[in-house]
Amino acid sequence: MTRPKTLERAKQASEESRKIQSHINELDKKEGTSRGGRKKHGAVQAGQRRYPDELDETQLDKPGHEKDLATAPMYEAPAYKGSEKLAGMAALITGGDSGIGRAVAVLYAREGADIAISYLDEHDDARETKEAVEKEGVRCILLPGDVTDRATCEDAVTKTLDAFGAIDIVVANAAFQEHAFEISDISDDHFDRTMKTNLYGLFYLTRAAIPHMRPGSSIIMTGSITGIDGSKDLLDYSLTKGGIHAFARALSAHVLPRGIRVNAIAPGPVWTPLNPADRPADEVREFGQSTPMKRAAQPEEIAPAYVFLAAPSCSSYITGEILPIVGGYD
Repeated sequence: MTRPKTLERAKQASEESRKIQSHINELDKKEGTSRGGRKKHGAVQAGQRRYPDELDETQLDKPGHEKDLATAPMYEAPAYKGSEKLAGMAALITGGDSGIGRAVAVLYAREGADIAISYLDEHDDARETKEAVEKEGVRCILLPGDVTDRATCEDAVTKTLDAFGAIDIVVANAAFQEHAFEISDISDDHFDRTMKTNLYGLFYLTRAAIPHMRPGSSIIMTGSITGIDGSKDLLDYSLTKGGIHAFARALSAHVLPRGIRVNAIAPGPVWTPLNPADRPADEVREFGQSTPMKRAAQPEEIAPAYVFLAAPSCSSYITGEILPIVGGYD
């Protein structure tokens, strides 16, 4: 037989549960949410200056020129103060003319590194980046060419060594992306361009650079959230970005005895020419709004992570890691 005291406690617990439920229901009504939901919010601004929550409706021709974007990507990072974390070092950055690559080049320069910028043929963008880098008081060279070509990657390494006498940091950032709604729409040429830009180019570059890199050097690869979660409309791109993450981890073990660290950064949506060159103009305006931050990142919000992973003073015990920067989690 159940004791009366036990029944009374059970009844009291039920009443307390209903009281809590009623309280939350009242709060939900007041905040305009339903049970299980959340109060809606606009774009989150957590930085030292305001970032756009909507972008211009622009579709760019590939490879995409930053100068053609009405809403200019923000790369200057005026609040970022350098402290010579990379003084005396030299960095080779592929895809360094615009987007994340440009922002990384500027912050590396602000930390004291000389910069070699590898890019395809976006000469106006590259010259603007060179000018921004040189304003930081360091040297900069421009290296146009297609990273899918082995000789181009080897030449970029040689010219960087000739100009600066060393390669201490390699940022493998060049990428090709083009959506396809059906797997049958991905032609052999399309597939080859994605594989060769995103994987072959990265392999050629690191293979050529590693013999010249001294202890304390760093290789940083630009992966993607698509390499973690996949994207049904970016099958080939997802394949390459997942491959980059695996290669970063494997290569980190391979070169560890040399004192070289290897890591990858996996960004979510970032406002760079890559994206408006791969989506209709009407989709570009809301790019990034599906993230918890409700907006795309700006390149200057991503670039400090590349400084962190390049600087021995910050990350000498960090290698083989994949760092997602995706604007939060629900």
